[in-house]
Amino acid sequence: MKPALLLLHGALGASRHFDPIVPVLSEQYTIHRFDFHGHGGTALPAAPLSIELYTAQLLDYIRDNRLGPVAVFGYSLGGYVALHAALQAPGTVERVQTLATKFNWSPGTASKETRRLDAAFLQEKAPAYVEQLAALHGEEGWKNLLPATAGLMTALGAHPLLTKENLSSINIPVRLMVGDRDTMVGIEETLAVFKSLPQASMAVLPDTKHPLDTVNNALLLWEIRSFMML
Repeated sequence: MKPALLLLHGALGASRHFDPIVPVLSEQYTIHRFDFHGHGGTALPAAPLSIELYTAQLLDYIRDNRLGPVAVFGYSLGGYVALHAALQAPGTVERVQTLATKFNWSPGTASKETRRLDAAFLQEKAPAYVEQLAALHGEEGWKNLLPATAGLMTALGAHPLLTKENLSSINIPVRLMVGDRDTMVGIEETLAVFKSLPQASMAVLPDTKHPLDTVNNALLLWEIRSFMML
């Protein structure tokens, strides 16, 4: 039986973002993936979006599918959720690999990120991106997802859930990856988290920006397979 590998997408993304790499990964792993609440055409919950809500969703998925302990790859927000799950439910997550996950959250960084989450602004300045959002989340769904995601980021900026103190208690293998051309996630903030984790390793991907669809899939596949096979 092939080992399970759970893939978590990022904010404003969807599980289908992994379509290009799933066929290759499926040769070695039983792939699991799902859409976070409000993403990929799923309904927004009554409760505000939060890391805690998505962590609960992840742990429910692991329990319902009897996966624990399971290896998790998380892109951007997905990586933050995966590490928070490892912190909240030790023994449920076997190892975590992240890519382009932002760890440096404060009121200032949250304000910077949420400024761009305005439907009218995006329609004027980034119509191609709006088309992508509409295709992922529905013609009206993407508009509702923007302020909900902004609320999540604002809450995270006010109360970061991963800190230098609690990261030291995540005693499982963790591989942190960041692109050298990522303008949202810095190498220094990733390095700081790397130093706080007992069993961490770190990789800086060359010529790599933040958006997942711009990452070299051959490089990404090599990194995932090499870490997951350790």
